[in-house]
Amino acid sequence: MKQPLSVIFLWHMHQPYYKDPLRGEYILPWTYLHGIKDYYDMAAIVDEVAGARAVFNLVPSLLEQLEEYAAGQAVDPFLSRGRMHPADMGDDDRLFVLENFFAANRQRLIEPVRRYFELFCLAGGDGGERARDRLRLFRDQDILDLQVWFFLAWTGEAARRRHPALQELVRKGSGFTAADKELLFATHRQILGEIIPLYKRLHAEGKLELSVTPYFHPILPLLCDVRNALTAMPKATLPTLPFSFPQDARSQVTTAVDYFTGLFGFAPAGMWPSEGSVCDEALEIIADCGLTWVATDEGVLLHTLPEGLGPGREALYQSYRFQRGAADLAMFFRDHALSDLIGFTYSQWDGERAVNDFRERLLAIGRQTHGVRVVPVILDGENAWEYYEDNGYPFLTRLYRTLVDDRDVRLTTCSAFLAEHTTHRRLDRIYPGSWINANYGIWIGHPEENLGWDYLYKAREAAVRNHPRVAELLATGAVADFPNEPDGTAALICRSLFAAEGSDWFWWYGDDHFSPHSDRFDLLFRRHLMNVYRLLGLPVPAELYEPIKKKSPAGFVREPAALISPVVNGFVTDYFEWLAAGLFDLSKQASAMHSAESMLQSFFYGFDRHAFYFRVDGQQSLEKMLHPSDLLTLHLISDREYRLVMGLGGEQGLLQVRDGAEWHDTGTSCHWKIIKICEAKVPLDILHPEPGGYLFAFFTLTRGDDEVGRWPTDAPMRLRYVGPELELETWLI
Repeated sequence: MKQPLSVIFLWHMHQPYYKDPLRGEYILPWTYLHGIKDYYDMAAIVDEVAGARAVFNLVPSLLEQLEEYAAGQAVDPFLSRGRMHPADMGDDDRLFVLENFFAANRQRLIEPVRRYFELFCLAGGDGGERARDRLRLFRDQDILDLQVWFFLAWTGEAARRRHPALQELVRKGSGFTAADKELLFATHRQILGEIIPLYKRLHAEGKLELSVTPYFHPILPLLCDVRNALTAMPKATLPTLPFSFPQDARSQVTTAVDYFTGLFGFAPAGMWPSEGSVCDEALEIIADCGLTWVATDEGVLLHTLPEGLGPGREALYQSYRFQRGAADLAMFFRDHALSDLIGFTYSQWDGERAVNDFRERLLAIGRQTHGVRVVPVILDGENAWEYYEDNGYPFLTRLYRTLVDDRDVRLTTCSAFLAEHTTHRRLDRIYPGSWINANYGIWIGHPEENLGWDYLYKAREAAVRNHPRVAELLATGAVADFPNEPDGTAALICRSLFAAEGSDWFWWYGDDHFSPHSDRFDLLFRRHLMNVYRLLGLPVPAELYEPIKKKSPAGFVREPAALISPVVNGFVTDYFEWLAAGLFDLSKQASAMHSAESMLQSFFYGFDRHAFYFRVDGQQSLEKMLHPSDLLTLHLISDREYRLVMGLGGEQGLLQVRDGAEWHDTGTSCHWKIIKICEAKVPLDILHPEPGGYLFAFFTLTRGDDEVGRWPTDAPMRLRYVGPELELETWLI
């Protein structure tokens, strides 16, 4: 009889270090918001389900920020604007609220709340550049309700269930008072203060294993030597300056272990290296620092094993030990497909169906593999849940309970598994890669990324040349305890250098990911380097005042250059018919997650004097990619929200308009065709566009009752409508 299949959930908890070292304030609020929504909820859900077990990987730079917020010491402009009484606000403060307090998932966090969605519509549908024009429409009560709902919407479901005061605010729904808001923030403070003790208690009870990541979340192999990127990317262009400082990698690991041990009272056994990035030298450092296990992605194992993963990917589910020289580390390899299903797919499925699908996939692995099997499911512990119903609470609760009750599956942790199983397959080398494509292309090789590495190198060299104690600390890799370093200036210099070595800044450089806040990530990176020069008493290089990131809206390529009137037939009939159209790249998602697949590739739009025209291209021919029953729906937002539901077999249908939760036919007929591409034509007069104004658009793909895709993921595309004058404007140019 086969042993039960061991399943390990490893939730990686991380946020960039958002605190500006020059101004001492938090540039972005995501640590606070994910704290009240996810870091508390995720542990609380495990706590509630008898028999549930999981690994939580905690990044020290995140824990630092949580401690500061819990102590009420964090200076955060989002919090300060949230706490202000509307009557005391100037126009700039009120504008800040309108521009930023709709930064929440529209489908799950805004639309289901009548009052929040009402305010969203009053602000023009996105809180972006329209906000200034809409400012006069917001009364003090509107601002107060928006303040409360922004922070209440970001509050996790488990937190709401455990704190009755939050449930009362949800029930009240609108007309909040200053006392209501004060109660909200007081409850949040309590939740933030409970997070670390909750993790500590659950670890002591054996329900959780806590592991760690290098202190400021750096890519260890690139710290060791940027040339490690060339194994997987032999044609990559590397930075001009030869960044190669394995002693920094060691310091990031030792500092993390020491901080973790001081906070929790025990040393961590395991580590998820930042971004799952590994190489031989990085693993040797990790082992030498006292860790006993490490986890990375299946792509790394695939490239490490000469024979690959084999039939049924059986090699993926075995137990491994990395043994090289004095290094001896157990290794776990992430099941990419199962992890991505939770991260990117199941959020749009019915919860019961999603859990059953996950269970069936596990049972299939159990049937197809032999011996001692372990399935590591590893993903971000915070970023997926805003796409789920009730912040993932129903899904995760049902998932844990289903697996706990299944005798063919056994939930465990990395250390518990190793304590029970002593036979492992040996690896004497590891392929240098990360969890994304088993390479480092997200963080190096693009001109923006390489410029960042060069600036980092120069700041480090300036510190070594100009401060003897910093030179000593960096040379030996002995920066183990920042607070107790006798030379406070040296400690601060090292902190800023190590903060700048974090992977997060490089995540947003280049063309891989887009964010409306990418300019602030860029600013933070440069501020950490500026602080190095300031602490050294040296002039800040002028180049650090210039943005590295060339900011543009997520996926935006160009606006329409002329009027167009394409033939709607599902093909590109003529090279010139879409040449002057506006264009968005749908593969560029504004997300802190990274999805391995994107069905849709490009979105074109344009207009003539009578109609709007839209075109969607897939990664391949749409008629080959879509199922016969799939529905591709174009959503358009102008004065109201409209939708056009399109299928493979049709050519014409009525545009629908949203009325609350219901959709009604407008009586306006639209044309579309889906063959190689999708093309659609919508009459202008139904949309009432204003010349010089904007229309907002997004697409959804539904299969049966499930939404299986949405493009863009977070916020609709903003389409500028010039009007018939575009023809004259183009002629004049």
